[in-house]
Amino acid sequence: MVNKPIMAKATAVWLVDNTTLTFKQIADFVQMHELEVQGIADGDVAAGVKGFDPIANNQLEADEIKTAEGNPSYTMKLKFLAAAVGEEKRRGPRYTPLSKRQDRPASILWLVKFHPELTDGQISKLIGTTKPTIQALRERTHWNIANIQPIDPVALGLCKQMELDAAVQKAAAKQAKDGVVMSDDERRKLVSTEQSLSMDTEPKIPTAISGLETFSLSEDPRGEEEEISNEPILDAESFFNIPSDQPDLEEEK
Repeated sequence: MVNKPIMAKATAVWLVDNTTLTFKQIADFVQMHELEVQGIADGDVAAGVKGFDPIANNQLEADEIKTAEGNPSYTMKLKFLAAAVGEEKRRGPRYTPLSKRQDRPASILWLVKFHPELTDGQISKLIGTTKPTIQALRERTHWNIANIQPIDPVALGLCKQMELDAAVQKAAAKQAKDGVVMSDDERRKLVSTEQSLSMDTEPKIPTAISGLETFSLSEDPRGEEEEISNEPILDAESFFNIPSDQPDLEEEK
C-alpha cells in the first residue's frame, strides 16, 4: 500500500501555507524530516516550489486535516488509491551527488568497454547520465578521453551490484531473443559477478601463429622422445686440419 503522497515536497509546501498543522504532523504525513518542514516554513527549503493540494488531488480527506488541527498528536492518514499502488517503484533519472559527478565518465567508459551489450538507455538509468555523453565515450570523441580511465561504477558507489547485474541479465535476454550470437568472452560478461568468479578458466591457444594446429597442453603426442643420434659431431677445425702423415708440397719440389 502506498503510504507517501505524490509530490511530497510540494504537498508539504501546501500544508504549511494553508493549514495550522504542526511541523511534525506534516513531516509524518509526507515522510520528511521535521527540520526540513520547518525549513520550508522559513523559506530556506523548497523555494519557488508551488504547493500541491492533496485534497483536490484525492490524496487526503478534508476531515483528516480538521481532526489533526484539533489534536496535535494525531497522525493523518493518506487516502487509499488502488490506481496509485506501485507508483513508488517508478524511478526517474538517477540523481548523482556533486562529489561523484566527476567520476561518471570513468564509469561510463567501464560499462562501454566491459558491457557493450548495454544500451545507452540502460547506462543512463544506472548512473544518471545523458545519451550524448555516452555516445561521445563510445566513439572516443569525449573532450577528456585521454585522461579518463575505466572504473567500475559499483566501486565508485554510482550504482549497486544488484542493479548492474539486473541490467546485464536483461541485455543478455534481449540479445538471446533477437538471435544475436555471442562469443564465450561476451557470454562470460553477461553473468553476475559471483557466477563469473566461480567459473573455471580455460587455456587459450593463439590462432595468429601458423603451425599450432597440433599444439597441445598435454604430454608429447608422440609418446616418446627423439632418439639421440650417434653420429660424430663435426666442427670447423676438422675440415681444415691437414693430416700429419702427408708430406709438404714444398719438399716434393
